[in-house]
Amino acid sequence: IADRREGIGVCGWILVSISFLLVVITFPFSIWACIKVVREYERAVVFRLGHILPKKSQGPGLILILPCTDTFIRVDLRTVTCNIPPQEILTKDAVTTQVDGVVYYRIHSVVSAVANVTDVHSATFLLAQTTLRNVLGTKSLAQLLAGREEIAHGIQDILDSATEQWGIKVARVEIKDIRIPVAMQRTMAAEAEAAQEARAKVVAAEGERNASKALKQASMVLANSTAGLQLRYLQTLTTLAAENNSTIVFPLPVNMFENLGQKNRGG
Repeated sequence: IADRREGIGVCGWILVSISFLLVVITFPFSIWACIKVVREYERAVVFRLGHILPKKSQGPGLILILPCTDTFIRVDLRTVTCNIPPQEILTKDAVTTQVDGVVYYRIHSVVSAVANVTDVHSATFLLAQTTLRNVLGTKSLAQLLAGREEIAHGIQDILDSATEQWGIKVARVEIKDIRIPVAMQRTMAAEAEAAQEARAKVVAAEGERNASKALKQASMVLANSTAGLQLRYLQTLTTLAAENNSTIVFPLPVNMFENLGQKNRGG
């Protein structure tokens, strides 16, 4: 009794029997209206007097329907690409940005996609737009620029759980582009340039300090070796002569002149 109440009823079976009888009487002409071809990437949901038969999808291949009592809907199982247009978003730190993305999804439950929602593709598209705006509105600009992959995974989890009852499986979510105002771009560029100059000055100062330490150690070594000092003079003279042949510079130590002055006073 329970099965009969859930089924098409007595009148329904009478109509089905009449339809089947008409098919038999008009055979083989009626066979063209009864046979339908479902492609490999498609599934068909057959309705008999408004009831899904047999509570699951049919196909791929040939399926049989009764012309008077049965209707069917084809559902594509291939992955669908959903482009989310640029959304005007106010971030957590009050910066206006435009963000667009793309969602890849497919139908894994044909019956749920047909019976639970009017237009599954339109519903998924609108839900993706709303979820993108809600999630990015809770992030600061720095988090938005640095954590695209993490944010995309969060949006994917939210969409997947929300569309499960529609028979949708969200395969991937990507944030394509983040546009910020021109004034904010200039401010960020100036800030980055100032930070780069500060780091360059620190590196230059560190290099000067290391160079001064090396020169101090070299001077101490040369002070303890007269022959080494003379060899250094000759090396400097060779370098200058190679760079500019018209000018010859003879470096002389200052203490040599002091010794000459002392000898003159002694004489």
